[in-house]
Amino acid sequence: MPEGDTIHSAARRVGAALVGKPIVAIETPQPRHTMDRWPERLDGRGVRAVDARGKHLFIRFDGDLTLHSHLRMTGLWGVYRRGERWRRSARRAWLVIRTEDHEVVEFDGPVLELMTDSRTRFDRRLAGLGPDLLADDFDERRYLASMRRDSPGRAVGDALLDQRLVSGIGNMWKAEGCFMAGVDPWRPLAEVSDDELLAVVRAVRPPMLASAGGARPPRRWVYDRAGLPCRRCGTPIEARGQGDDNRTAYWCPGCQA
Repeated sequence: MPEGDTIHSAARRVGAALVGKPIVAIETPQPRHTMDRWPERLDGRGVRAVDARGKHLFIRFDGDLTLHSHLRMTGLWGVYRRGERWRRSARRAWLVIRTEDHEVVEFDGPVLELMTDSRTRFDRRLAGLGPDLLADDFDERRYLASMRRDSPGRAVGDALLDQRLVSGIGNMWKAEGCFMAGVDPWRPLAEVSDDELLAVVRAVRPPMLASAGGARPPRRWVYDRAGLPCRRCGTPIEARGQGDDNRTAYWCPGCQA
């Protein structure tokens, strides 16, 4: 699943292609959107902003209308120069926004909807999001308070993936953050100190911000390295499903004891 840095990066690229640029055409090839009449409803409207919150992306048009996207496990935002070959099949395109210079394409996005700006502020799914780790005003105190409201017996690794507690962290950054902070992802929240909870987000926020700005993510310590020796101590990396969604947790038993 694309994580917060990927979505913020996509918002930056989509915004550069669309904001302030005349829209030549909007197409909705996915049959489920045929009756939504988005090309007609958005006709003549310019894009005034593109932003992200956690794993959600918003394309904000003039006149109080916003396209909201969540890519889940399969989606992708592509930004191409006109005439450039797309990296996925056109049959997988759900939305195409064309300017004179660019084609912005959303592929395979299971959540794609047109709503009013006010609804983006009050929609229960969006209003219930925890603090965005990549926001300029990320509030560590609010993050700690959010985590402490959760069940004290819940594993910290599982809690970090709960977008209602903190938004933007996915499975890869959870694994890497817990490793860099020396926190076993299986420890219950009651046994994890505030300093340790802060250490996790302080470890991953800088590289996530750098990734959102276009930098390549750093070398992985534990994620997707099950059975391989830890780069720090040599202990084999372990992995198994965690939480109700059974997302695979990766950790080093030596460094995260």
